[in-house]
Amino acid sequence: MKTIDELLAEGVKGKRVFVRADLNVPLAEGTITDDGRIRAVQPTIEKLAEAGARVVVASHLGRPKGAPDPAFSLAPAAARLGELLGTGVAFATDTVGSSAKETVAALTDGQVAVIENLRFNAGETSKDDAERGAFADQLAELADVYVGDGFGAVHRKHASVFDLPARLPHAVGQLIATEVGVLKKLTDEVKRPYVVVLGGAKVSDKLAVIDELLGKADRLLIGGGMAYTFLYAKGYEVGISLLQKDQVDKVKEYMRRAEETGVELVLPVDVLASTDFPDLKTKAPAVFETVDADKIPADKEGLDIGPKTRELYASKIADAATVFWNGPVGVFEHPDYADGTRAIAQALVDSSAFTVVGGGDSAAAVRTLGFDENAFGHISTGGGASLEYLEGKTLPGLAALEG
Repeated sequence: MKTIDELLAEGVKGKRVFVRADLNVPLAEGTITDDGRIRAVQPTIEKLAEAGARVVVASHLGRPKGAPDPAFSLAPAAARLGELLGTGVAFATDTVGSSAKETVAALTDGQVAVIENLRFNAGETSKDDAERGAFADQLAELADVYVGDGFGAVHRKHASVFDLPARLPHAVGQLIATEVGVLKKLTDEVKRPYVVVLGGAKVSDKLAVIDELLGKADRLLIGGGMAYTFLYAKGYEVGISLLQKDQVDKVKEYMRRAEETGVELVLPVDVLASTDFPDLKTKAPAVFETVDADKIPADKEGLDIGPKTRELYASKIADAATVFWNGPVGVFEHPDYADGTRAIAQALVDSSAFTVVGGGDSAAAVRTLGFDENAFGHISTGGGASLEYLEGKTLPGLAALEG
């Protein structure tokens, strides 16, 4: 892959450089609640602008259904990018229409523009090669050079990620280069003990990565909603906790394989259980009880790991040389159920290991809970992309940049 530094050495002054970024930030009533992904691509954009490129930034946001939807506009992200850059950022109100063409044509050397949400055009995500290619052709008219730096989207075979690089001279941005370098330390160059912490809602989202990690990790710590399927597979009552019964047989197989291969698979020993899911808007105090993981009442659901589990997991992380964490271990958005996720983050901070926080929810949790980002080895911008890389899959966006 050609690096951005090699591209800059060739010269980009006066050239229209299309940067496929990942500005897929969380919004609450039009306000950005976590700008981490914008800040992650900022260095690449600054480098190009300082070298005199006319920078055209493009991204998706959310999942609009192939048509304009004001709820998913990139306007707030463009405004925030301008604040971070300390300069005006032009914004096109469409992707390949008159606004985009006029906005890009008006750029001068060193200026930056953001075009509207790529997924407002059905061609971006189409499974039909011809439709996707036609949209990529239209995007190519806006640029002379392509820079891929949206790591959170490289696992998608989308027009701006997979098809567009084939139509333009291309290079890899600083963010993607960093992300890939970090992931190699989790796959090819692992220092041991290697501890993986997996949380999040559904075990089905993590099946493939668990399958792969059973041959690579020394310890797997399971938390979040997915833990209750494991607990159920052990024969425990889990009440009304999140449960995927269709995955129980697979989970039993993984537990058997972990025992056979010497991988330590660690499950919660106690949880915070309640009859009611917390109000995440008002943050009203929750009513819950701490119970052993094998004694969850039939009318209650587990919403966070308990104090004994927090201590257990911290002890399993303490002597690690490498730690990868993907997924909160509780409903961290509510203060009464944030202690589990906070404990995991603190254990990573206290560890002398190379620590990687992967996934949008985990990254948001770290920032929401007030941790210094620099206290971690790396905070990834790509949850799904990171997991698929760890699964050993070929990521379309990376393959396109290698071509």
